[in-house]
Amino acid sequence: MLVCLMREPFFIKRNKARWEEFEAVAKNHQSAPPDKLADLFVQVTNDLSFAQTQYPNSRVTKYLNGLATQLHLGIYKNKREETSRFITFWKYEIPATMVEARKPMLYSFIIFIVACIMGIVSTLNDDTFVRLILGDGYVNMTLENIKNGNPTAVYGSADQGVMFLYITLNNIMVSFKVFMFGVMATIGCGFYLFYNGLMVGTFMTFMGSEGELTQALPVIMLHGTIELTSIAIAGGAGFLMGNSLLFPGTYTRLTSFKNGAIKGMKIVVGLVPFFIIAGFIESFVTRYGFMHWSIKTAIIGGSAFLMIWYFIIYPIKLKRHGNI
Repeated sequence: MLVCLMREPFFIKRNKARWEEFEAVAKNHQSAPPDKLADLFVQVTNDLSFAQTQYPNSRVTKYLNGLATQLHLGIYKNKREETSRFITFWKYEIPATMVEARKPMLYSFIIFIVACIMGIVSTLNDDTFVRLILGDGYVNMTLENIKNGNPTAVYGSADQGVMFLYITLNNIMVSFKVFMFGVMATIGCGFYLFYNGLMVGTFMTFMGSEGELTQALPVIMLHGTIELTSIAIAGGAGFLMGNSLLFPGTYTRLTSFKNGAIKGMKIVVGLVPFFIIAGFIESFVTRYGFMHWSIKTAIIGGSAFLMIWYFIIYPIKLKRHGNI
């Protein structure tokens, strides 16, 4: 009993600010997105379950019970048509999850960038490294393409429709693999992300050593801007899930893992349209690698703006205005 009494102040102190935010949303439930109310309700009921177990007769347990009731009523008062679910998912849920996943996303991009740098350094200092990472078949094919005057000819070697379907499905599967490796306490996710970054750095350095970087880099980034960014974001989603398993906080480990897995899956599902866009560009646009530089700049710049705006700027704006 003494242990519970000693832990209760820490439990309250740790979650007080979050509960006050929930209370404010519950009081203004008419203007709150229904999915936000549902997410808050899950969090409050988890806290309530913990409090009922540890401090059954405490004032904090009664408070959380009342807060859960408020949110529950708000959910049903604000219930909308099922067609709005699709809109709120893209408009609120994914941006809200991105705000929560700021640190895992940062770690993911750092690992990816460090791996790219290591690929560059290793390739510059070891002539055999590129074949170790990319394979003899791919290296020999690229050398042959360079000899024929088109280093990125691989992007025009298949039927556009078939290529679009294959590349899009492959990229989506890669993102899900990166995410699912988060189950291995983030280690597997970090390794898979590192390997992808290593390949990018190795390939770019290989092209540079052949004097083709200025031609190859803009062509690859036509689709790579969205594709590579999305893979790094999927890695951040994997870290979010893995961290929820390692650091459950006041929740049970299983409950924390479920919450982290749901949030991470939202991000990965949210990446699907972006992989479709990247697959379309790679299949139908990248093959015309000798297009004017202004067109390449417009596509790469537009792709970068799209990713930065939706996954960084837009979530921050919603957070500042209290919409998530």
